[in-house]
Amino acid sequence: MSCNYAEGLSAYDNKGILGAPETFDSDEEVSSKCRQLAEWIRQSGHVVLHTGAGISTSAGIPDFRGPRGVWTLEEKGEKPEFNVSFDEAKPTKTHMAILALVASGHVQYVVSQNIDGLHLKSGLDRRNLSELHGNIYIEQCKKCRRQFVRSSAVETVGQKSLKRPCKSSTDAQGRSCRAGILYDNVLDWEHDLPEKDLEMAVMHSTVADLNIALGTTLQIVPSGDLPLKNLKLGGKLVICNLQPTKHNKKANLIVCGYVDVVLSKVCKLLGVEIPEYSESSDPTKQLNPAEWTIAVKNVNSFHKEYRAKVKDSKIEAKHEPKAKKTKSQYSN
Repeated sequence: MSCNYAEGLSAYDNKGILGAPETFDSDEEVSSKCRQLAEWIRQSGHVVLHTGAGISTSAGIPDFRGPRGVWTLEEKGEKPEFNVSFDEAKPTKTHMAILALVASGHVQYVVSQNIDGLHLKSGLDRRNLSELHGNIYIEQCKKCRRQFVRSSAVETVGQKSLKRPCKSSTDAQGRSCRAGILYDNVLDWEHDLPEKDLEMAVMHSTVADLNIALGTTLQIVPSGDLPLKNLKLGGKLVICNLQPTKHNKKANLIVCGYVDVVLSKVCKLLGVEIPEYSESSDPTKQLNPAEWTIAVKNVNSFHKEYRAKVKDSKIEAKHEPKAKKTKSQYSN
């Protein structure tokens, strides 16, 4: 699927602010902010990353609202430049850093708006990932709702029929899945967000000590509002993006730098080694298609943890003196 997938989506006018100027912190500012971010990660027991199109631009995939973004150029009557096809694109330094941060226990969960499949290709486990807008490397059975990894990007978007039978002989309850048809997994504007992905994203974002937004202007809702879920329970919000976001005023820290650079510095400060991308760990490169369904047992298990954390946080907050609101240490 080398063409711009956005061309397959329904017409939609409310795309937010397009082409806003990018701002860059100095090298000294980036280094200082990375030290602060690394320290907050060390101090946190639950860290959630919220990723947007900006983490994939160094892979050759354009973003949407940047100076050369898909929608920015569309408004000017121009076409975006794809340096690679989706099938050729490889996970970036940021994708691999995220994999390493999860593996080392510094990050507990990732909430992604991206459909490019690069988190999947990096080897990130489904247990640690919500994909709110779908994945071009996933096909889903309309009947049993199970998801399967493809070796190539789908040619359609908008949850259209792929005209092929389900690959599973049984559904999630162990029943025979007969006459199930596979559909693409990429959402169009009118579609509801996937229930289990959204449920896990909301719970993790709410109990997070630290929500970190990477490469997103946070304009699309509800995904763009999820990083704010922890603020009422005393959590922190960090934003790393070159363009201003709709939630900058609520952030405890704003880093205006390339996400590849920022996460490389943070990983070094945390003593985390970033691995190179390997096809041997890429599910799209394996002979036997893997299943990509969020396990119900994982959702139910985290429900218990979520309820306990929210209850404890509310009790603690009730007995704590109210602190004065102060400006962020770093602000734009």
